[in-house]
Amino acid sequence: MAAQRPETLWILIVGPSIWALHFLLSYVFAAVYCAKAASIDAGLGTVRTMVVSFTVVALVGIVAAAVYGWRRLHMGVAGTLPHDESTVGDRRRFIGLATLLLSGLSGLATIYVAVVVVFFENCR
Repeated sequence: MAAQRPETLWILIVGPSIWALHFLLSYVFAAVYCAKAASIDAGLGTVRTMVVSFTVVALVGIVAAAVYGWRRLHMGVAGTLPHDESTVGDRRRFIGLATLLLSGLSGLATIYVAVVVVFFENCR
């Protein structure tokens, strides 16, 4: 008999945590770059490159969390919504659904953070 993993809620915060880290890195990098720039009219080419890099890495992590949630949602016997019974299967499917939805919201928020560099041309 295979040992079952204990139930954990930590997977729920993976997507929002990645978004928060992306938000922090993007804005801190832009602020430090513009503070150290020789001119207030300095271009944002380096900032764009770094924000795009941060965004790609963040979206890969968020998609990985969403895939995990998707697998948890469809694990075992297919159940119907809502997943509110006091069974192990329903708890797993509920955590999977919540993880999937939070990852989707975090992915959208990450894209919105990254879109900012499209509209600004310089540090002003």
